[in-house]
Amino acid sequence: MPEPDDEERWSVLVVRSGGLAGLSKQWRAEPDRDRLPRWQQLVESCPWDAAPPAAAGADRYQWRIEVHRGDTAVHQVRLGDQQVEGPWRTLVDEVRRAAPAPSRGR
Repeated sequence: MPEPDDEERWSVLVVRSGGLAGLSKQWRAEPDRDRLPRWQQLVESCPWDAAPPAAAGADRYQWRIEVHRGDTAVHQVRLGDQQVEGPWRTLVDEVRRAAPAPSRGR
């Protein structure tokens, strides 16, 4: 059974794929309750409904951004590298800064 505040648990996932090697890299931020208003502001500043389709190009990165509240995805978008600007860039950079450092291995 979920905890009473499960719906207030937020996470933001950013996945970058493509480039010369075609590898994927991902970052996940899970803000605590004290930082949640700041993260909500970052998420709400992005034009989720107006995001253009991701443009493919040789050796370009593709970005997938997902926002989850509890276990439910509330926002999802795919963007081409050149589309990650303005509020999208701010959100991606914040997630990358907040994500735990990747472990070495696979």
